[in-house]
Amino acid sequence: MEEYIDLCEKVIEKTIPKVDYVDIRAGKSNNSSIIMKDGSVDEVNTGNTLGFRIRVLNNGAWGFAYTNDYTKLEEIAETSITLANSLKGDIELAPSEIIKDKVVSDVKIPFSDVSIEEKKDIMEEANKAASLDKVNSITISYSDSENKGLFINSEGSLIQTDESRVGMFLNAAATNGEVIQFGHGSIGGVKGFEAITDVDIEEFARNIAQKAIRLLDAQPAPSGKFPIIADNELTGVFIHEALGHAVEGDLILQNDSILKGKMNTKIASDIVNIYDDASLKDGFGHYAYDVEGVKTKKNQLVKNGELVSLLNSRETASKLGMKSSGNARSPLSDQPIVRMSNTYLEPGDMSFDELIEDIKDGIYLKGSRGGQVDTGKGIFQFNAAEGFIIKNGEVTTPLRDVSLSGNILETLKHVDAIGSDFKLSVGFCGKDGQTAPVGDGGPHTRILDALVGGSS
Repeated sequence: MEEYIDLCEKVIEKTIPKVDYVDIRAGKSNNSSIIMKDGSVDEVNTGNTLGFRIRVLNNGAWGFAYTNDYTKLEEIAETSITLANSLKGDIELAPSEIIKDKVVSDVKIPFSDVSIEEKKDIMEEANKAASLDKVNSITISYSDSENKGLFINSEGSLIQTDESRVGMFLNAAATNGEVIQFGHGSIGGVKGFEAITDVDIEEFARNIAQKAIRLLDAQPAPSGKFPIIADNELTGVFIHEALGHAVEGDLILQNDSILKGKMNTKIASDIVNIYDDASLKDGFGHYAYDVEGVKTKKNQLVKNGELVSLLNSRETASKLGMKSSGNARSPLSDQPIVRMSNTYLEPGDMSFDELIEDIKDGIYLKGSRGGQVDTGKGIFQFNAAEGFIIKNGEVTTPLRDVSLSGNILETLKHVDAIGSDFKLSVGFCGKDGQTAPVGDGGPHTRILDALVGGSS
């Protein structure tokens, strides 16, 4: 993006006498995606995109415009000024460090060095490994992107980024003629094609298929309150959905969070420590700077059960009297909003055997099939991918159609033991019509008096 620096700087110089603040984001991306259904390639997409967005702040209001034609940058600057001047608002920006930096992803195998055929070969290998007896449908989707970005603002920041990201997602459906059950899994990272080739693809795909088959003979789950063990994935989903969204500064300001007014108060048991860390390179939600040019770091949200911080953009941070946490994110053509990155529960020191040895009657919940949360009311309901009865410290009967629901704060206070293992999932989060890559996870976690539901 070097070739656009002079142009962007000239537009900012022309614009700043007319407004209070201006920033420009520019991006050039090279993308490919493949969808395979039951061993046949259904769709292949490749493409390049180039885009520029300018954002001005004047009289407390934003003006925002986007183009994919660099010759129209001055024109959209005027459009954004007109938009801002047509509005009145109370927006101010929290102070931010002036940054000059160039960031490049750690890439061993660039996607441009890997042919579409080679990518399809890996998918075919996964499809073959997942094609076990009783599996009647397999869908695999693959996507990669190489993104070069530029951020310049009127305060003096100039940041260039070169980021690569890849993900592969597999869904397997199995049937015995009476019921259908599903298995799902994903791999990927903020790196090159090695994020795929470093994984044992055969084992990855086979495990997903075996999960779907295992669920065919599983029993419907019981309903009631039980001590539960949540695996890494379900722990991550709970932390992301129930806690993560509730600490987003914009939801706090919209009176849509159970955590409004709860800063520096106890919201969880003493052993609970929760972080959001976009700087974590192994997480799928990694980025070095947010879309406002704020450097990312490890942000502790909950410390020893106490809410100690929130997720903010410069705008929400100013209204809440805080600093930006570096969580302003958006696609190039959209307005930045507050988003999570890599959100997780910090591991403890217990082995899995130690977590379950004291449980006489409990449930082990693994994986996630989605769910819903009402951050304003502070309630949630998630569906586990599978479950198992824990009887006298032993994992026994497989269960299907298991749900976990409850009150966010009550459930956080019932976390009574935390495992020493750690894993982050690869996924995406939707909010306000925007989709962002995220990582969420943690260790195996024991929760007392959890409300479990099943369907027969």
